[in-house]
Amino acid sequence: MNQSEILQDVDLHKLHVTDAFLGQYQRLVRDVVIPYQWDALNDRIAEADPSHAIANFEIAAGRKDGEFYGMVFQDSDVAKWLEAVAWSLCQKPDPELEKTADEVIELVEAAQCADGYLNTYFTVKEPGKRWTNVAECHELYCAGHMIEAGVAFFQATGKRRLLDVVCRFADHIDSVFGPGENQLHGYPGHPEIELALMRLYEVTENPRYLRLVNYFVEERGAQPHFYDSEYEKRGRTSHWHIHGPAWMVKDKAYSQAHQPLALQQTAIGHAVRFVYLMAGVAHLARLHKDEEKRQICLRLWDNMVQRQLYITGGIGAQSSGEAFSSDYDLPNDTVYAESCASIGLMMFARRMLQMEADSRFADVMERALYNTVLAGMALDGKHFFYVNPLEVHPKSLAFNHIYDHVKPVRQRWFGCACCPPNIARLLASLGHYLYTPQPDALYVHLYVGNELETQVGDNILGLKISGDYPWHEQVEIAIRAPQPVTHTLALRLPDWCANPRISVNGENGAGDVRKGYLHIHREWCEGDRITMTLPMPVRRVYGNPLLRHVAGKVALQRGPLVYCLEEADNGAQLHNLRLPEESSFNLIQGKGIFAHKVLIQADGLRMASQQPEQQALYHYDSAPVCAQPQTLTFIPWFSWANRGEGEMRIWVDEA
Repeated sequence: MNQSEILQDVDLHKLHVTDAFLGQYQRLVRDVVIPYQWDALNDRIAEADPSHAIANFEIAAGRKDGEFYGMVFQDSDVAKWLEAVAWSLCQKPDPELEKTADEVIELVEAAQCADGYLNTYFTVKEPGKRWTNVAECHELYCAGHMIEAGVAFFQATGKRRLLDVVCRFADHIDSVFGPGENQLHGYPGHPEIELALMRLYEVTENPRYLRLVNYFVEERGAQPHFYDSEYEKRGRTSHWHIHGPAWMVKDKAYSQAHQPLALQQTAIGHAVRFVYLMAGVAHLARLHKDEEKRQICLRLWDNMVQRQLYITGGIGAQSSGEAFSSDYDLPNDTVYAESCASIGLMMFARRMLQMEADSRFADVMERALYNTVLAGMALDGKHFFYVNPLEVHPKSLAFNHIYDHVKPVRQRWFGCACCPPNIARLLASLGHYLYTPQPDALYVHLYVGNELETQVGDNILGLKISGDYPWHEQVEIAIRAPQPVTHTLALRLPDWCANPRISVNGENGAGDVRKGYLHIHREWCEGDRITMTLPMPVRRVYGNPLLRHVAGKVALQRGPLVYCLEEADNGAQLHNLRLPEESSFNLIQGKGIFAHKVLIQADGLRMASQQPEQQALYHYDSAPVCAQPQTLTFIPWFSWANRGEGEMRIWVDEA
């Protein structure tokens, strides 16, 4: 297997995001989010839950006295912060930030045990209980995130220090887990190590990491069940008691460990665990050329996307276990839709695209990015959503405990702070999601403004994508090629666009459409220009008849963006608003926090009655209600809750 088959990522040093919209987010991550999160990791944010994550490493390294504080997976926040720093350094070198990261890496190395083990919770708090509770205690999850950080920092800076740390850790894990008589025949309760080891294999080409991933995947769900034997061996003790003793061990579907993957038919359990696991399986299937694992990925992808995906690209409908529910059970107000889950969904989609270039994966990836992932962070870069509802009625939240997980405004930080640094590393590494370079074609998935140089044989092919996507419909792709290059550009035709038009140098862009991509094969020369027109009319979206929560309702989408009503524009009692079938839509340019964004207005109705608080709660005859005309204003859903607390809803009754 040659390196081009193994590594199908663009080099982020050779890709510069210039996009007016998402480039602003990358600058926000670099200038605001990374410094803010560094302060959070060091407990310098007033009125925010303490993190203690850096202090835990200092204690584990013997540099200070104290007790471990935080979640059992607290180390992962530091790892994700390091990864965000690494990818940010590719966009813009920052010697001071790199120096800070080097110091953190030195601290991480100092906290590593002589045998390669690295986990501050067990080193500080329970040193005698390593690898005794793999089902519940996130050791392999934390290892995975640190491995990803080590790979990223090596690829970004060329520095091997953290890479060497995680290789020693991975070698230790490989000695502990496996089929041998003196090894643990287990696998993680929270998948992450699988996708991380695949990344480690990409840069080291060490086959033991590939074999270990395959072992973890193949062993999952095998009988006798590892979680049960581990539970008995440690004396039937449990780390978590939220839902009763050992619930995580008993509810094996929660960790996708209830049966071997080959037998699983539905996306089930904790949503983040599911997509992290499947990202690793898809990566493994590609490099192993394993058709059975490919079919597993396709089957579970289809169930998730066709029956358990929100219009926003959110997954995980229920707060209990942050988990999937049953098919077509997608409530709008009690939804969980964790930010991390949509990030994991993008990771899964990206690896599916590397395995087979089918635009349906990129369509979902784009939906998740422009909606739930962006919604997870406020426009100031300092407040975050863990949960992403599609409908909020703030007055109910304080009294009805079914909404305890829902917040009407973004929070400064969390006791379980997995989402903020995850958003940072995703946005910093955005370039990885724009293209898939294959030997026979360069696949263009997302039309984010950027400049790219990629190797095609002995030549360099450069692309410059510009436009004002997703606000305006025209995308320009300028070719930069010092020497003519014969190659195929495969351009994604978005599922939301009914009539895309493509021209090359002013002439019709002839090519073959395969699996949602227009393949244009030709000799590309300096100055060649592709013009894509992707019409973006406002489209009404309706739910499948089996989606009971949206029956009789409609949502609005323009391009990849889902829109919503917010109280700040439309007043309270959004449930009394109606959007008539015949209403047309007007596009308006936003102002203030919506500057450079496109809003939608439409003629609507408000169902109103006189002094409703003095009426009986129920009527035998219809109450006197009149339909009052009202202009409805819809904003991009990702930008809601940036103007204080208020009602919000995506799905509106259609009159």
